[in-house]
Amino acid sequence: MTLFLINIVLALVWTVVTGSFTLVNLVFGFLLGAASLHLTRAQIGTVGYVERGGRVVSLLILFLIELVKSAWRVAVLVLSPRMQLTPGIFAYPLKVDRDFEITLLANLITLTPGTLSVDVSEDRSTLYVHAIDASDPEEARADIANGFERKILEAFR
Repeated sequence: MTLFLINIVLALVWTVVTGSFTLVNLVFGFLLGAASLHLTRAQIGTVGYVERGGRVVSLLILFLIELVKSAWRVAVLVLSPRMQLTPGIFAYPLKVDRDFEITLLANLITLTPGTLSVDVSEDRSTLYVHAIDASDPEEARADIANGFERKILEAFR
């Protein structure tokens, strides 16, 4: 967030230096500031907010893909003549440890059809997830770890 504010300040400085206070010049100054921050990201020691924005968009795209896939799976399960379901709750060991990341992961799981985040352990190391078909909890754990949790860690660390 501070990089974004620095970028705005750089854009304002650009408009002052050029003496042109137009929207086009402000946008150009913003793009110039973003390029400057991108070039100096190694010296700053952080991922630039442009890259972070791309990673957040990547997380959003993954969520939309998983939303469609899981909605299809649930529809097939519900519409099949013999619903051979094994619903259950499984424990998922968390790699994320910040409150925001845990909340985001729990919400993404809950918003995906067929799964529901039930609870988080007191020490915030385990997330309990209810699945409409928990016949293979190891596969479900691997899907969460290689999907949502990995993308959350990439986007916010």
